Amino acid sequence: MKLKLKNLWPKKQVDPSNSTEVEPRLITSNNKGLWEDAVSTVLLILVAFLIALFTKAYVIQPYIVDGQSMETTLQNHDRLLVNKLPRTFARLTGHQYTPHRGDIIIFNQSGLPGYTGPKQLIKRIVGLPGDHIVVKSGSITIYNSSHPGGFDPDKSGAYHIAATSSPGDGDVDLTLNSHQVFVCGDNRDHSEDSRYFGPVTTSNIVGKLAFRIFPLSKAQHF
Repeated sequence: MKLKLKNLWPKKQVDPSNSTEVEPRLITSNNKGLWEDAVSTVLLILVAFLIALFTKAYVIQPYIVDGQSMETTLQNHDRLLVNKLPRTFARLTGHQYTPHRGDIIIFNQSGLPGYTGPKQLIKRIVGLPGDHIVVKSGSITIYNSSHPGGFDPDKSGAYHIAATSSPGDGDVDLTLNSHQVFVCGDNRDHSEDSRYFGPVTTSNIVGKLAFRIFPLSKAQHF
């Protein structure tokens, strides 16, 4: 005996003149649209990369402290941000970039033992263009038009360091020209600086320390 299956649901009658049903169709990809999206993504990445390069070269750059020459102000492995914008503006306008006394700077220094090319160092500006610098008997004395009798920059109040003496490589007695600064590390007993390799030319200054960003517990604006 065969059973005949009957459709319990009546078939829907569709009026062809007023049909809302949509015939199934295959959706094909738009190759042109995919190509435009890919090009846009590549251009966006390229622009972001160029902006990052521009920012690093001319605006602000991260650094990591390597060494103990700036202790106790800065510690080994501290993460820093160095402001390059004033130097960039100075070069664009044809002027000399000279930070203030007491500023901590990054600069390029050639002729260091063990290096065939320039090395970037971080030190504090102690002497400015026109200053007469004397390092003798463990102390620094600066003579200029404002202080004809001389003063000790480490005790002038422009900055504070833990070092109590500044030994030199023999006696230092020099006058800075209009394009030179005299730099020292805050850890005077363990810093190779202008007491040893002489003044720094202002054109070799990369930028000024702006922030310490790590460790977070010592985050600081300079």
